Order: sequence, then C-alpha cells, then structure tokens
Amino acid sequence: MNSSLKKSLLVPVIPGAIITILIFVLDYFQFELVEKFLLFAAFVIVPLVILLLNVDEKNKQQRMVYTVMKWLQFPAALLTLASVMSSKMWGLESTAIPGILSLGWLLFTLLLGIYGLTIIVIAKGKAAEIAIGAGLVYFFIGGIWFTLYQYQLSLFQANPSTHALSSVHFHFSSAIVPIFIGALGRIMTKKSWYPWVVAIDIIGPILIAIGMIFSKPIEYIGVTLFACNIVVYTAYLLAYLRKNALDTKATFFLGLSCLAFYTVVVISMFYPLLKNMYSLTILDFIPIYGSLHAFGFVLCGLIGWVYMVDFIKKKRSVLENR
Repeated sequence: MNSSLKKSLLVPVIPGAIITILIFVLDYFQFELVEKFLLFAAFVIVPLVILLLNVDEKNKQQRMVYTVMKWLQFPAALLTLASVMSSKMWGLESTAIPGILSLGWLLFTLLLGIYGLTIIVIAKGKAAEIAIGAGLVYFFIGGIWFTLYQYQLSLFQANPSTHALSSVHFHFSSAIVPIFIGALGRIMTKKSWYPWVVAIDIIGPILIAIGMIFSKPIEYIGVTLFACNIVVYTAYLLAYLRKNALDTKATFFLGLSCLAFYTVVVISMFYPLLKNMYSLTILDFIPIYGSLHAFGFVLCGLIGWVYMVDFIKKKRSVLENR
C-alpha cells in the first residue's frame, strides 16, 4: 500500500479512538461492558485491520471492495454507536430502531467477509492468506450476532446476552487471531506445522460458538485448541523478534501483545486461589480479562503488525533501489 493510502486510512482511526475513550471513561454512556468492547472494535480495531490488508491492484473487484470498505468504515461505526445509544439511552429499546441501525454494521462486515473470500480465492492454497481471509469472514459472523442482539431475538434457544458475547468473540478472538497468524505466516520461513495451525485456528472459533449455544464440552474443546494455537503463535513470534533486527516500534508493540496474552494465562491459572482469598467471582475478572485481551493482545498486536508491514515494505523498497 502506498503512503498516501495509508495516511487516508489513519484519518478515521483518530476520531474513532477519541470516541472510544469517551465511551469507556464518561458516565454519560450507560452501556454494558460488552457493548463498549463492540464499539471499540468498530471504531478502532477494524480500521487497523484494514491497514494490514494487501490490495491486488490488477484485481478490479478486490480494489473496488477495498475502496468502499475504506470509506464506509467510520459511518458504519457511527451507526453502530447510534444503534447502541437508541437501545440504552434514547428509550427505543422496545422498538425496531436499534436493530435497523445495526444493519449498517452488518452490511459493512459483509463487505469485510466478501473481501476475505476474495483473498482466499486469490491465495490459491497459501495458508497465511487463507487465515487472513477467514478472519475477515469471521467479522461478518460477528456482525450477524450483533444485529441479533440489537433486535433482541432468540436463536437456537440462546438469549440476546449470549448473542452479544458471541459477537464480541467473533470481533476479537475469532477474527483477530487468524489475521495475526496469517501476518506471521507472511514473514516466517515455511514450516510443515504451519498449515495445521491455520486449520485449527479456523475450526476453533466455530467450535467455541457452537459450544456457547449447544454444548459446554464442545466449547471447552474449542477454547483449548484456540488457546494452544495462540501459544504457538506468541512463542514463535517472540523467538522471531529476538533473532531478527526489526523496527523498534513493531518489536515493542508485538512484545506487549504477547505479554498481555501470557498475563491472561497466568491470571487464569491463579483464578481459583484468588477467588478463595479475596472472595472474588468470575464477574470481577471479566473486566480484567477483557481489557488485557482487547487493549493488550489485540490492540498492541495490530499496532505492532502495522509497523511491521511498513518496515518490511520500506526494507524491500531499499533493496529494490540498490
């Protein structure tokens, strides 16, 4: 991507970040925590993901979808905010207005999904690109769950609260981890185990989503597979960062991302002990887990990969000009 395109994409990230901070800090926004994280994904996470996408300039359809995504992301995020405000602050929760407004985000995530499918088709079997494409498709599934939540519909005997959790799951872990693993696959040397990591990474979120609705054992299997995949990703990434001379900012943020993940793992291991010592419940830990995952693992990871992509492109440009 050229620098002018990258600069134009950064424009909606800045006001989106400001809006997100206000949503989390001000008491004026009487939102549930899960809704705040969904808005954080809409305003900040998604535009950062768009920065990581490669565009095939020779593919007219892909270039057109990318351009539309670039310009519609911020308006779609504003519609998402309006949808949540209408159900929580404007007294319209008993009407269809919140659901209708949520359709803007649903259509935008549909574009992300379509773009993801074009990446998979163009990839022609490249595991890294397939992983990134799958992550974009999972954003669309997250958009579906968000719309179901805003319409307050029950599906498969699951209540709207479950739909909200499913939407957060697909906007963060399900979508982001495949994208991270795909980004790593672009720069790492070929390994025989890598396609298996991608396959498990694509199947894991589906098992988790099915388990959340139908079966706890299936959910546990999905979570275990998914967590093991993240361990493989972070372990290899940290080794790669240590062995290679890379952009300082990329190394810093990617290192923070890995550290945030391992912090979540450590807290999870000590959860039973902390629960008994301080009379804590899982509800007390959810904000900690959510913040470490969303702001630590996901946000720092995306910022790090954006710097990494820029560093690699500049390095290639220097080599080509020699």
